[in-house]
Parts: sequence; structure tokens; C-alpha cells
Amino acid sequence: MAHRATTRTVAATALALGALTIFGTGVANAAPATISWDIWNGTTLFTRTVSNATPAVGETITVSTKFARNDSYTEKISWIKDHHDSCLTYVPGSAKLTNNLGTHPVEPYLEITPDFVAGDFNPTSYQVTISQNDPATFSAQYTVGADCDLGTALGSGMSYSGSRTPSDFSTKGPAVTVTKANTTTTLNPITGAKVGTATTLTATVTGAATGNTVEFYDGTTKIGQNTLGANGTGTYQWTPTTAGQHTLTAKFPSTDTANASQSAPQTTTVTAAGVASTITLAPVTGAKEGTATTLTATVNPAAAGGTVTFKDDEFDMDTVQVGADGTITYEWTPGWDGQHTITATFSGRNGVTGSTTTQQVTVAPAGSTASTTTLTPITGATANKATTLKAKVTPAAAGGTIEFKDGDTVLGTAQVGANGEATHQWTPTTEGQRTITATFSGRNGITGSATTQQVTVAKAGTNPEGNGSTGSLGSLLGGFGS
Repeated sequence: MAHRATTRTVAATALALGALTIFGTGVANAAPATISWDIWNGTTLFTRTVSNATPAVGETITVSTKFARNDSYTEKISWIKDHHDSCLTYVPGSAKLTNNLGTHPVEPYLEITPDFVAGDFNPTSYQVTISQNDPATFSAQYTVGADCDLGTALGSGMSYSGSRTPSDFSTKGPAVTVTKANTTTTLNPITGAKVGTATTLTATVTGAATGNTVEFYDGTTKIGQNTLGANGTGTYQWTPTTAGQHTLTAKFPSTDTANASQSAPQTTTVTAAGVASTITLAPVTGAKEGTATTLTATVNPAAAGGTVTFKDDEFDMDTVQVGADGTITYEWTPGWDGQHTITATFSGRNGVTGSTTTQQVTVAPAGSTASTTTLTPITGATANKATTLKAKVTPAAAGGTIEFKDGDTVLGTAQVGANGEATHQWTPTTEGQRTITATFSGRNGITGSATTQQVTVAKAGTNPEGNGSTGSLGSLLGGFGS
């Protein structure tokens, strides 16, 4: 049996193929390879092609063998074996026989082993007969495994049995040489970065494998790394410490099966940390089922911008724009009596962070009577000296409590007596301006209420009512008469 063979490799630019990387859909530098030979003095011709002779791990290649005749005789094919290295895994359903009648699947008449697949055409409904005008091509696809030796020529070939004679070309080629995969790395756009606040950096790497590492850099400084997920992405929580321009990149380091790559640098502006805000809710008193009650929230520092969202327990009630004075109001009509948790949340604005506050409110049943609470004027308050705080509830009756507060600090709680009064001994520890609040809890049929009073606490050792003098004007002029 005389035969001759020629081999040729086609440049990647000559043929666009749809092979797959582990992540992504494009393969760079795909290099198809073809080998042709004949037997019986050129009457039987073979052309064998590998779609990519230099694939990377995880890619899929197609191997095909074309049978043709160059005379007037025909040859019936009984079976065809496609030989390959055991590190290549057959893609189920990919084996096909193509001739002038169309494309025919070979399975289930296909034997699959680690190093060859064999199609048996004796039991098939179509008979493979090769003639000068009707060539046939047997093809199959394989996935390149991680156990393939890189840079080593892996043999391939075919053998077959036909009506003329069986032939063995199991080492004929073309060879397949597995190379490292080319990768590309991209970094998602970065926006809203702020000093002291975590910003998510997201990188996507094509051509890499699940579990590979992607690194993140701020300029030349590595700031962190993470592993790639099944979709080829990796993230890192970056908390910048300085304001201004930062140039960020994502880098994929070289592995045993993939080449290194890095993203284009991305410049982002990190803004300074915002000023902390506070939000307070004015005491909510007299709330009654089915009756409107005004909720008042105050944001500090005060300025227009941002919103405040009011919630009743877990229910969002409304979102209101913050005005220039930082004060926001909302008319709330409770739908049921009992205990409610009112929450006011400030969204924040440029340069100012958000904040939140809550207040427990007791809503009286519909038809209950509203109360009022008053504070007896507080005079003579001096640091480190006891002062009596007295509050009175109208209508007067025993029941319920009054809570006394200095700003946000609870001073104490006192029972309301039959005369509607409650008292508390307050000893301020420092001088200055104070806001004293008295809040009535309510009682059966009577709603709660509250009141506030501004108090100036004098420095210890002074006479707050005499402005520090040792006597009255009358005593100093006593000898002169009136």
C-alpha cells in the first residue's frame, strides 16, 4: 500500500472559529492544522483537520477526517476510529458523518474510550459509501483537559475499515500542542468613592479558571485580592483613606494554564468623609387612633438637601424633602391604638452623612380625652445644687407617669398624683443652657402629652437671681430714704 502525505497549518486570521475559553467566548491565536495523504496510487484520498492545533485548557476543538475517491470505484465504510490523547474529553453528541445527503449523528452507534471514539456504520439507517462525486467527512469535538502537558505535541490520527481494505493511520496527525490561555482583565467603572466608606471593586477575567486570583492596585500599591467565581468575576471591598485622585487597576497574575493580563487604569475621585449629622424627633404626645398628629423631625447641621423618611413600626409612611431650616413635618394618623415605634431617617446630602432616630409613642383609643402637661417655671438653677422640677397634667387624676429629661438624658420618672402633679429633684452638674422635657405617659382614656422649657444653669457658687451681687439696691441706699 503506497501513500504520500502533505501537512499545512492555516493562520488564525484565515479562519474564524467559535472555540470557547473557560470564561468568555473568544480565543486568540487559534491555529488550525490540516494534513492530507492518499493511498492506492492516489485513488483514495484523506484530509484530516484540527480546528485549533494550539488550544488552551478548557477550550473545545473539532477534529475531522474527509474521505474521497479519485476514480470510478466506490468504497463502503464499515467503521471509523478517531484517535486522540487521553487528556482530551469527547463532547457528547458531537460526532457526525456528513456527505451529500446531509449531516448524520453517529450516536448511539459510537464507542467512546479515553483515547478514541469509533463510529459503527453497519447498523445505521444510512450507509456510508464513498465515491468520486460523494465524499464523506467524520467529525467529533473534544474539550482540552487540565491534565494535558503544556508545550508537548499530542498525537492524533484515524483508522477505518472499508470494503476495499482496513487501514491504520492512528498516529498520522495533526498533532495538538496545548498552550497557556490568553486572558483579558477588565475593571468595572468606579463611582461614589468616599474616604472611610467601603466601595466595591469588580474585575472580570476571561480565559482564567474558577478559583484563580485577581489582584487590585491603587497606583503601584496592591490593596487586596480575591478569587474568581464561576462567572469569571472577583470583587474587593476598598475603603480609601485619602481624598483626591486615585488610579486603580485589576491584575490577573500568570498561572500554569493562563497568561497574565491587567485592566486599563481607571482614575476615580475620592471625596472627603462627610460631616456626621443628627436627627431628632420632637416629643409625640396626644396621639389618638384616627386623629392626625404632627410629627416634627430636625436635622443638624441644618440646610436644604436630602430627605427624611418616616416609618410607623415597619411601615413606610412618607419621604419628605429637608428644607433650609432642617425641619421636616408629617401629619400622621394612627390606624390603631397601643404602642408604636416611630422612626425618622435622614438620607444624607453632599458632604453630610445620614442618620436616624426612633421614638416610642403610645396611641390612645379613639374617643379618649387629650391631656396637657405643663412645667412650673424653673428658676434659680445652679450647678451642683438641687432644684425641684414640677409638672402638672390636665385633667388631673392619679395614674400614669411623667418622665423628666435634660436634653436626651432621662433624669427620672415620677408617678402622677391625684392632683395631677409629679416632681423630681434635679441636680445639674454643669452650667449652661438646658432643655428640660416633661412627658406624660397617659392613662386609661387620657392621652399622653409633653412640654419643654429652656433653663439657664448658673455656675456653682453664684446667685443666679442677684447676678452675683451681695445685696439689693435698696439696702445700699437705705440711709437716703425714698
